[in-house]
Amino acid sequence: MARPKPALRTTASITTAVVLLAGAALGAAPAATAAPGTAPAGTTAQGLTFHDIPGSGGITLKGNVFTPAGAAAGAKHPLIVFPTSWAMPQIEYLAQAQKLADSGYVVVSYTSRGFWLSGGKIEVAGPPDIADASAVIDWALEHTSADPDRIGMGGVSYGAGISLLAAGHDPRIKAVAALSGWADLIDSIYSGRTQHLQAAALLGGLGLVTGRPGDELTRTLKDFLGSNLEKEPEMIAWGKKRSPATYLDRINANGAAIMMGNAWGDTIFPPNQYASFYDKLTGPKRLEFRPGDHATAEATGLLGLPNDTWTSTRRWFDRYLKGERNGIDTELPVQLTSRTDKGYEGYPDWKSVGAVKNRIPLDGTKKVWANVDSGANGGIAILSNALDQFLKLPPTVSVPLLPRTVASVWQSERYASAQRIRGTSALHTTVTATKSSGTLVAYLYDVGPLGIGKLVSNAPYTFHGQTPGRPFPVDLELYSTAYDVPAGHRLALVIDTVDPLYIEHNPTGAQLTFSSPGTDPSHLSVPLREK
Repeated sequence: MARPKPALRTTASITTAVVLLAGAALGAAPAATAAPGTAPAGTTAQGLTFHDIPGSGGITLKGNVFTPAGAAAGAKHPLIVFPTSWAMPQIEYLAQAQKLADSGYVVVSYTSRGFWLSGGKIEVAGPPDIADASAVIDWALEHTSADPDRIGMGGVSYGAGISLLAAGHDPRIKAVAALSGWADLIDSIYSGRTQHLQAAALLGGLGLVTGRPGDELTRTLKDFLGSNLEKEPEMIAWGKKRSPATYLDRINANGAAIMMGNAWGDTIFPPNQYASFYDKLTGPKRLEFRPGDHATAEATGLLGLPNDTWTSTRRWFDRYLKGERNGIDTELPVQLTSRTDKGYEGYPDWKSVGAVKNRIPLDGTKKVWANVDSGANGGIAILSNALDQFLKLPPTVSVPLLPRTVASVWQSERYASAQRIRGTSALHTTVTATKSSGTLVAYLYDVGPLGIGKLVSNAPYTFHGQTPGRPFPVDLELYSTAYDVPAGHRLALVIDTVDPLYIEHNPTGAQLTFSSPGTDPSHLSVPLREK
């Protein structure tokens, strides 16, 4: 990886500053209702107590416990453990914990190590965090009425990742609800061998504001954002150690019932890696995808408002910790909501989601200059896809006005009927570069009669070590989505070389040529729902 050029650093710095300010507001707002480690002012929650819980390695974790009201002496109750999200204090889950306690659960939530008043340093779901989860379970079994045979874990984002990892290390965990989490950390923030700039900057900035990053995190983040290619193997190994996918065999052997939920537009943990992991699980499992960005699908539930994701979570725990026959295990296990429709769709498995493939040829030869943002981009982390979720306002661009010197454009015919895109679109093309390294970003747009394109999906791709002037194949999966293209519209594929979401690696003056050899035609495969 060549280090970013001064112009890129300036653009990245501005983008990062905006993202960090937005992220700090998101991270700090829930904590403002109470000092971390204390009961919120004016709380009327019954059965809520705050505790110092021994973590692994001798540290103290700040936690709270909800117990069922009016429980009979000596009665045992199913236990749910919630590790907090990145940068969030222990009060994050109060609303949902109260609801679960009201229905008969003991609920223990704790501030993850390194954040707020919990001890230790931020380990990014490393071995100490996994050991903390087991230590909290040990403590709960000793100090509450928790039933050792009915233990669940769950959480949002960081709490989801820790819960999945713990399910591969602690066989006492019988059920997991992992919401807006990750299964493969590398495929989340380094997909297409491209650093996800805004995602990494947001996490790093919130870690500095609300916690104490460990030396390993500080070093890794510096190498990652600094494009230190010499450290790439070490960074990948660091990420794999923190990826539930690495421990898939253990997770399957332990047999916990796993529910996973995420948003189509998650700019921290894109949906592809979750779907891939789900496919490989062998125990009871459920996968839910909804419109939105990182943690926005669960956010209203954290405020105590009605929320479908949290309703599914409670049903999941009721089925696999209480044994209730509530029907969730007999429903089709893959549940999707289109970004353009409010209805739910059920599928027997992930491969059935986009059963029909629409192949769009990418004919001709197109050449672009690198280092220039064409105007096509994926928007701003968290903000853009939240606007799409709540206001149906995805990032847009005028496709006819895109400068063809810096953006290659292919368009389908106008469709006579609606095209219901479901799943993962896949790009195959041939690239010839004038430099040995480079980055390209592919975008799929829904283009209306006036030429305005609404972003359907995107993904970056970075290459190193290619021979200048020699063609090479590129295969790139765009981020999975569910989107309905109206009749009379067409699809457009746009490829350029710069996007504020990512760090690009195009040397000054570089050019990329996209071609379609007769022996290996270029195309975009778009998955469609069966009619």
